[in-house]
Amino acid sequence: MTDIDQNQASGADAAQQSNAASRPTPLGIYDKARSDGISAIEVVALALSAIWLLGTAIFFIFIPQEPAPVGQGPLRFLMTMLAIFMPVAMIWVAATAARASRVMREESQRLQAAIDAIRHAYISQQQGQNLRTEPSVSRKLDEIAAATRKTETALATFQSRREEPVRPSPAPAADAPPRDDQPALALGTQSADIALPLATDDLIRALNFPETAEDEVGFAALRRALKDRSAAQLIQAAQDVLTLLSQEGIYMDDLRPDRARPEVWRQFGQGARGRTIAALGGIRDRSSLALTAGRMKEDPIFRDAAHHFLRRFDRLFADFEKDASDGEISALADTRTARAFMLLGRIAGTFD
Repeated sequence: MTDIDQNQASGADAAQQSNAASRPTPLGIYDKARSDGISAIEVVALALSAIWLLGTAIFFIFIPQEPAPVGQGPLRFLMTMLAIFMPVAMIWVAATAARASRVMREESQRLQAAIDAIRHAYISQQQGQNLRTEPSVSRKLDEIAAATRKTETALATFQSRREEPVRPSPAPAADAPPRDDQPALALGTQSADIALPLATDDLIRALNFPETAEDEVGFAALRRALKDRSAAQLIQAAQDVLTLLSQEGIYMDDLRPDRARPEVWRQFGQGARGRTIAALGGIRDRSSLALTAGRMKEDPIFRDAAHHFLRRFDRLFADFEKDASDGEISALADTRTARAFMLLGRIAGTFD
């Protein structure tokens, strides 16, 4: 008998658990708003209606009325009904409108709360992404670094020699061609100082970085650009900010900025700032802007790298704009470096 009771008790517990599992989970702020029944609006409307009806009853009962002329009885009755019930109808129309306004306001608040919750969840998910998988930009930059290690080593050696004082030597003959293997010329002039200027196509390719490890043309342009001091400084600054942005899951290939006219870019190169060049801030991706702004506020290293990059881009573009055509300006504006400038410029207030 005891076993039977235990079986019945276990069956009842299982039924209760099943019923609890079948109950719908409350959705919180996403759940449908429940009706509050009679609210203060209806109470006020009822009170006003009662007062009006009581007043009209006192008026028509206790105040003597003159008899209506012959043939105007129905019209007088109609006017009396309108005088009695029209204000009541207006009171309830106003009450209905007030209740609808309150419901719409509550729904708007619920919708805003839902949107904020979704946005915060998305930002938290982006910030909490697992970094075990190597970002594509970091991988490309590592490939670039591996392929150009010899070039960077040579440049480092050249820069260390450049910092050493050089004794003046007799000036070479005017018709003697410069030699690339000569470490120093007269009055401390380096061979890089008299090197041919960097081609515009090479600069644009270098600022976009090689696409893959097999992009021989891109690597060749990058090596030539690294020999130019201004271009090398900007490339290094761009590499730093792109690496830091990739840690937040922000990649320049995913951004689709609005294109600005070459005239606006020329105004920027000539020193214009603020609303005049606002079209350059064509990055509209809200998640990228929010993540970048948060990193800028919280990480001083990222902030310093971003401002250093913006200064280098400003200086190089000011020289680039003087001799570049509209097509070349548009091509440079479509590089990864230019997109990083648009993103960081909006956060830094360059276009405000």
